[in-house]
Amino acid sequence: MTTGIAFVGGGNMAHALATRLSGSWQGRITVAEPVAAQRARFAASITTTDDNLAAVADAGIIVLAVKPQILETVARQIAPALEDQLLISIAAGVPSRALETWLGADRAIVRCMPNTPALIGAGITGLVANASVSASQRASATELLAAAGEIVWFESDAELDAVTALSGSGPAYFFYVIEALAEAGARLGLRPDVAKRLTIATAAGAAAMAIDDDPATLRERVTSPGGTTERALAILAEQSLPATLDAAVRAAFHRSRELAEEFGK
Repeated sequence: MTTGIAFVGGGNMAHALATRLSGSWQGRITVAEPVAAQRARFAASITTTDDNLAAVADAGIIVLAVKPQILETVARQIAPALEDQLLISIAAGVPSRALETWLGADRAIVRCMPNTPALIGAGITGLVANASVSASQRASATELLAAAGEIVWFESDAELDAVTALSGSGPAYFFYVIEALAEAGARLGLRPDVAKRLTIATAAGAAAMAIDDDPATLRERVTSPGGTTERALAILAEQSLPATLDAAVRAAFHRSRELAEEFGK
């Protein structure tokens, strides 16, 4: 089997991955996408086609990058043409057991959960492999998804449901907070564009500091007794921000499991 990669589906995540891999991957990259306008977005170094079977024919890795609602149809279409390729699914909510049913229980399958910052190479992706994935295939999946940012391997779909709730949906939580803080700044008299700039720079700086230090320790350091930060944090505690965030993540987690049940039927 070759080192070529075939993306079945040419949406934003496939475009980001294929584009980032095109300069470094030792092998042909092919994208199968039925919409001509979507195919036209890809660089000339990436082969495009509207034929799924033609795309997967000589690829060693197949990335299933279609919407969850049509993944079963696509998987059953290509299943008869498969040999010993590594199959990587980036379709949210579709459990490994469903992929094995549609593609074959003996297929090497990696299910992963990227998030939207992967579109700019700043994402983090959770991955889980079934028992048929070899060490070399695992390494290939690591190399491929690392093009989108950090990766973390897990042992079960249940853990990936938690990943979906935390980091998969997580960017939206932070966007919501950034939006709310910027609006608060504007209500205090700042120009909206300045309030947005201040908020984003503050969020980026705080995140950078938290990479190498404990967030609780950092929070304590910036909170002077009797100061402005202490007063603000008291309001957040009074309004039960930690409990609200916990409830939000749990709701996303349970919805992920509901979707897994729906797609897995």
